Formats: sequence, C-alpha cells, structure tokens
Amino acid sequence: MRVSSLDVPFATAADQAACRAAIRAGSKSFFTASTLLPPSVRTPSFGLYAFCRVSDDAVDEAGSRLCRRAAVEGLSQRLTLAYAGRPAASPADRALADIVARYAIPEVLPRALLEGLAWDSQGRRYATLSDLTDYAARVAGAVGAMMTLIMGVRDPTVLARACDLGVAMQFTNIARDVGEDARAGRLYLPLDWLAEVGVDPDAFLARPEANPEIRTVVARLLGAAEALYQRSESGISGLPLACRPAIRAARLIYAEIGRAIEANGLDSISRRARVSRSRKAVLLARAALPNPALKLKELPPLPATAYLVEGVRQHPLQAAAIPRRLPAWWDISGRIVHVLDLIEQLEKRDLFERSPSISILPRQSGTA
Repeated sequence: MRVSSLDVPFATAADQAACRAAIRAGSKSFFTASTLLPPSVRTPSFGLYAFCRVSDDAVDEAGSRLCRRAAVEGLSQRLTLAYAGRPAASPADRALADIVARYAIPEVLPRALLEGLAWDSQGRRYATLSDLTDYAARVAGAVGAMMTLIMGVRDPTVLARACDLGVAMQFTNIARDVGEDARAGRLYLPLDWLAEVGVDPDAFLARPEANPEIRTVVARLLGAAEALYQRSESGISGLPLACRPAIRAARLIYAEIGRAIEANGLDSISRRARVSRSRKAVLLARAALPNPALKLKELPPLPATAYLVEGVRQHPLQAAAIPRRLPAWWDISGRIVHVLDLIEQLEKRDLFERSPSISILPRQSGTA
C-alpha cells in the first residue's frame, strides 16, 4: 500500500486542474475569494472543495431516496480508501488523499460532511434552529475547520471561529435557496419558526410562495447568520497574514448575499439573490486593504461544532511538512485587478449560457 507523501503525491497536475475547474463551475463566490489565497493554500483548497462538490452532487443526482442512501455509502467507502492511501480513480479522491495526509486532517471532519449529506438523503427536516445548526455544522462548519488546517492553523479558538463562519454561510445559502429547495421537495427552515407564523410545511412545499410569513422566517434566519458572521470575524486575525484577505472576502461576499435577499424584499421564492460585480469589487478591495486585527475572541465553540474542534485537538500532528511560514502578501493591487477580471469573465459566461438562442453549454448552478 502506497501512502501519499510530499515527494510522491497521488494527485497529478491534471487532477489539480480538474479540481479547479469543478470549483469554478460550482461555486463562484468561493472561487472568486480563493483567488486571493497564496498558491500553497489555494491548490489544496480546490482539492478539498472539489471532493465536497463531488459528494454533494453524487447525493443530489442519485434520484430516489434508496439511491441517495447508496450514494452516501459509496462516498463513505471512497473516504475510507482515501485515508488508507488507496484513493478511488478520481481527481477529487486523489487530491483528498494527499490533503488528509499532508495536513493531518482528522477523519471526523470529512465524516461529518458525509453525515450531513446522509441527512439530506433522508429528506430530514429540522425542528429548531439548534437542529438546523447541527446540520450546518456538518456540511459547512467541518469544511471551515478543514480549510483552517490547510492554512497550517490548529488553534482551537481559531477553529471554533472558522466553524462559526461555515455555519453562517450555510444559513445564508438556506435563506437564499428557499424556493429552489421547496420546488425540489426540500425544507430547511426551522419548523418551530414556521409554526409560530402559521405556515404548514407540507402546504408550503405544495405551493411555495413568498408570503409575509415566509419572509419573516427568512429574515430571522438571516439575523442568525449575521450574528455568526460577527462572531467569526475575530478568527480571521488568527490566520496567516497571506490568507486573511481571501477569508475576509468570502465572509463579506456571503454576508452580502443576505443584503441582496433583503433588497429583494426577502423574496427567496421567485427571485435568486446575487451580488453584482461592482459590489464584489468594493468588497474585495475592503478585504484586501490593511485591516486592524481584531483580538481573537476566546469564546467556546458552538455546541454543534464542539466535537469538530475536539476532534482536531485529539488528532496528533504528524511529521508531515506542513508549511509553517506562508509568503507575505504580495502585489495586492495586481491581485485585485486579476480577481475583478475573473469576475467579469464569469459573468460574461453566465450571460452566454442564459441566452436560449446561442447557449450550447449546460447551465451550471452555483453561488453568487
């Protein structure tokens, strides 16, 4: 059995390119923000997110509930193989095998993601915000923790704030996609909140509409997300200096999706909130400019994410050569210009794909 090492990685340059392409197609917000990362962090982050994307798509596209359950079991086996140093023949799997070995990522983190996807496969609903947070901790908080390890940081407080940020982003995604999820038979809004405003979940799924009651629940979820964005902010100061602009950009862009939902009158049923290129330019500039570091808040992790932080603490840091010193931030103005050009290219591609008269490409889903 060959175990991946820094000298003989599993993933080839072609695999890395495939992972990058998967993220560019699937998550514009992450892809845009990640371009600000130093290359030593950007490449493994593409591999991590590619595996997350492949996993999510495998469950979403499986069809029946039985097929979705089988898809989750298949992903679990693939994860086991990646940790055993025998990854499946897929760019994302080979990249993941390299990442978990090099950055000493405890298996509890990607297992948490798969558990959240298993809940999706079951069509689970969430009775309270606490229950929804348990779900968000798995599908997003765990990813935030893994990204933090890729940046070479294992401090429990920084990890807790990274999980806060992941949960906040997932709440934003849920608030944005209420209509899309409902039309697919999915409901993530807390059931007790719906009951408080007199909304019957099954009736809403049968006929989703942006009535005042649903708008109230969407606003409440955005408020919960905003509280976590604020809570997460100090954790950015615990990251390497070269990584802070990208993570702050991701935090600002995702929070801005919430502002866009509000600007749409909290209608997440008939409209999809998007952040304009000009607004992204402002946010990228804000993220990249020098920012007084907030004092890292010594707050405990959320109850839903505490086991993720503890899993890292219990996982020994092996002798893998994790980079201790990332390069200092470089050519900041040039990086901003490059990212803005990238945004423009992505938006032109979207316009091309949306035109029924000229489109020859499948429509890709993704964030703002």
